[in-house]
Amino acid sequence: MAAPQRKPARSVRLGAIQETLLIPLYGRAVESRKPEAMLRDQAAEQMVAAIDYDFARFDGGPSLIGTVLRTHLFDHWVRAFLTEHPDGTVVEIGTGLNTRYERVDNGRAHWFELDLPDVIELRRTFFADTSRRRMLAASVLDGGWTAAPLATGGPYFLAAEAVLAYLPEKDVRHAIDLLAERFPEALLALDTTGPGMVETQDSHDALSKVQARLRWNCPDPRLLEDWRPGSRLLASHTFTTLPTQVHDRLPAE
Repeated sequence: MAAPQRKPARSVRLGAIQETLLIPLYGRAVESRKPEAMLRDQAAEQMVAAIDYDFARFDGGPSLIGTVLRTHLFDHWVRAFLTEHPDGTVVEIGTGLNTRYERVDNGRAHWFELDLPDVIELRRTFFADTSRRRMLAASVLDGGWTAAPLATGGPYFLAAEAVLAYLPEKDVRHAIDLLAERFPEALLALDTTGPGMVETQDSHDALSKVQARLRWNCPDPRLLEDWRPGSRLLASHTFTTLPTQVHDRLPAE
């Protein structure tokens, strides 16, 4: 698949929460350069080289590996969805500079990459819309963006990676309600953060280097079933309880 369009180095001017997208981007680039890597992401390597930002502030801590493990799991879920629904629609909520399309696309699915306008402006310096792939500049809380993916007819996989935990709970509830009402029967993948992480983030190896702070803590993902009666938790994993298929694809070291 094509690598992102290379543009001259540029500085980034992102909102506080949006800046956190640079952490998983750098994590993938660092991982991709390893002799034995969980994933290869030449696009991430090129974007890190093209963006004028002090990525080295994130060196030396375990969080970069954590972001790659999380992405590896989300990739696994999207691959499984596309195996069952090759003509389905994937919506990346809070897409940042994610490159899941480059890793997982099957040549048939529809992809929508949603993020705030400043992120999409940056993203468009590296990627372009195609007939099957489209960027949407909007907040997940603004239901207007849903019209475009709804026009494909589904089925839908909604991936909200590293985004909802930065919102207050009332906004998370609004987002979940919106997604459930607009995309009934869709699969939703999201990551949650426990209270311990929220309480210690000021000393966290990566979050302490940025202004954004985690707002929503969710000690048990099953709580979401109570929020939306009729919804069902299909799987829940930590970095130490990854699915066998994901674990078996990890490098030996």
